[in-house]
Amino acid sequence: MPNSLHGKVAAVTGGASGIGRASAEAMLALGARVVVIDRDEPALAAMRATHGDSLIPLVIDLLDADSCATLLPRILEKAGQLDIFHANAGLYVGGDLVDSDVHAIDRMLNLNINVVMKNIHDVLPHMIERGTGDILVTSSLAAHFPTPWEPVYAASKWAIDCFVQTVRRQVFKHGVRVGSVSPGPVISALLADWPAEKLQEAKEAGSLMEPVEVADALIYMLTRPRNVTIRDIVILPSNFDL
Repeated sequence: MPNSLHGKVAAVTGGASGIGRASAEAMLALGARVVVIDRDEPALAAMRATHGDSLIPLVIDLLDADSCATLLPRILEKAGQLDIFHANAGLYVGGDLVDSDVHAIDRMLNLNINVVMKNIHDVLPHMIERGTGDILVTSSLAAHFPTPWEPVYAASKWAIDCFVQTVRRQVFKHGVRVGSVSPGPVISALLADWPAEKLQEAKEAGSLMEPVEVADALIYMLTRPRNVTIRDIVILPSNFDL
């Protein structure tokens, strides 16, 4: 598998930390050039210093509509093409619905659903024209189970799971594969909003994963023969019990 992505250009949103960073680093290790998209400019600069010219930092605030709309043109300006797009950026709102802040709900739904749809809408014509491409979306185990402690977050991932399945059916004839990875709890900043008792329970039970373990699943999806699509892969800690 070494250099199996040589000559490919990938882009990862929310790529400066967590699953996004692990995904970017895994693709770099296989020879891809990776455009890492994030609003955290210092974190992107640090990644560039570590990985060199194969990592292309791109500062975009995806929640700003005008900035979000520049995503594909700026990728093409910096890298010339796009073979792999990993829509990873996301937010989390957990706990009882009645306790949730409505502005936080709006912000999360915008990033988890609207931005993903807009980004994929924008990159698809380029991939369709070239007759090839891979689109990966970070979903969640919550897309497959009505998780009682995170109704808003789970709803966003159910929506995006439907989106992945339906868009895949529209574009497979163009040589574009679309799939999602649905991890259980991952040690990342996303868990900062978990109810404290739930997070402590998960830590004590050993039912959390590292981002690199999710990245391994993404690489498996990308390295299948072109006649095979992994539509959705669920990965969870062995000790995790819903």
